[in-house]
Amino acid sequence: MTRKRVHGGGSTGWAVNAGLGAAGLAAFLALGEAVPRLGIVKERYFPPTSRIARALGDQFTEGTFWRDLGDTLTGWALGLAIAVGAGIVVGVVVSVVPYLRETTASTIEFLRPIPSVALIPLAVLLYGTELRSVLLLVVYASFWQVLVQVMYGVRDVDPVAEETARSYGLGTWARVRHVLWPTALPYVMTGVRLAAAVALILTVTAELVIGAPGLGARIAVAQTSQAVPEMYALIVVTGLLGLLINVGARSVERYALAWHQSVRGEVTV
Repeated sequence: MTRKRVHGGGSTGWAVNAGLGAAGLAAFLALGEAVPRLGIVKERYFPPTSRIARALGDQFTEGTFWRDLGDTLTGWALGLAIAVGAGIVVGVVVSVVPYLRETTASTIEFLRPIPSVALIPLAVLLYGTELRSVLLLVVYASFWQVLVQVMYGVRDVDPVAEETARSYGLGTWARVRHVLWPTALPYVMTGVRLAAAVALILTVTAELVIGAPGLGARIAVAQTSQAVPEMYALIVVTGLLGLLINVGARSVERYALAWHQSVRGEVTV
């Protein structure tokens, strides 16, 4: 059995993918411009792309927009950081402590399917429209993404490697560091990437429903005041944020897993 490196097309492949992506985006924007102007959808409900673009430019000139954007990013970053830290610690502890996985399995399976939006009344009762309400929802939703991936990663540890580490007298912390963590890290990074997207969704949702400061609350105000182009412009901003977060998470994943087979592009032949 040998291994060889697959290069994936180099700069030419990247240029082709970028060109196809740009063409798809241009077609989507042209469709958004044509549909309301042809009368398929009323402009008062779905403005043309050009009007949305002008409204987006106007948003960039307002200081309150940047303040609300900062509030959204603050809730997202704090919630994600807490969820990732808690998910990694709890996942490792539950997986390595004897019988703890079986003891907590039913509790985890009961709590994990509960939609985070169902906790909105509780968040409002506890914290009102403060940042802590947003954090409660974001942390709850993102925590499970990381926890489950960590537990899968620990379960994937090679038992032979584990027994070899024990035979060499490595303690619990040394086994976690040198055996468990390298195996679980790809799963952890997948959980972080999923949690980053979920955290943004819940941040905007909490702001939209609860009224906490941020882009979600700004979208709600635009909707109630019939500022339809501004509303769509803000929705575009949340989409761009999601795109940037996904690209950033994938970049961090490639950097953290530069040594891993999936990133190095090696395949078994």
